[in-house]
Amino acid sequence: MSSLPTQPSEAGRPARQVLDALWLFAPNRDTQGGSAWWLEGPGPGGAGGCLIDCPAYTEANLELLRRRGEGCILLTSREGHGRVRRFQEALGWPVLVQEQEAYLLPGVQGLQPFGDTLALAPGLQILWTPGPTPGASVLLAEGGALGEAAVLFCGRLLSPVAEGQAAPLRHRRSFHWGRWLRSLERLRGWLPPQRPLWLASGAGLGALRGEALIPHGWDLLQRLDLEALSLQEPR
Repeated sequence: MSSLPTQPSEAGRPARQVLDALWLFAPNRDTQGGSAWWLEGPGPGGAGGCLIDCPAYTEANLELLRRRGEGCILLTSREGHGRVRRFQEALGWPVLVQEQEAYLLPGVQGLQPFGDTLALAPGLQILWTPGPTPGASVLLAEGGALGEAAVLFCGRLLSPVAEGQAAPLRHRRSFHWGRWLRSLERLRGWLPPQRPLWLASGAGLGALRGEALIPHGWDLLQRLDLEALSLQEPR
């Protein structure tokens, strides 16, 4: 039996709807001001949806997710774990985490580790992108409830740096810069070529000045100068 409280201690701010099937949660201090997202179904088995990283554990966030019924929780890196155990116990949803970081969640029920790639549902593909952390991953969502839109949930692989712009940001807590850049190179070849793509970052979004998504994601990735980035010093 868990000793964790089942109800949040604060009301919290409601999530913001940014597309017909996509919500952005308020910044979460438990994840250094990171961003979490709710993507409306179909989820595994054709129902529910996917919570991508953990928002703050508040009444507003828990109520939104409970209204969705079925779903899953995808953690794009250890920096997005937040209070995942509380959400899992309150919702009963499976928790998807890359196998390199599953050991960090020994008390979490419903843990489903994955390896290199995972087809979560039609139009939902996960790719392991180590570098920011050992188990960092991204989720590509296309079609379904998104209609003509395609969204890449890139976790901390890419962080907003200005309006409409994102880049990899090396920090002293980063796992491995060389692998990070190789993950970006692999991602370029993995994504559908020249497809209109929005980027949904798991980092703080303040640099976007009120916007939630970064447009022209495919072009942005192609323009990254990985050779120049290899010389970047940690912040």
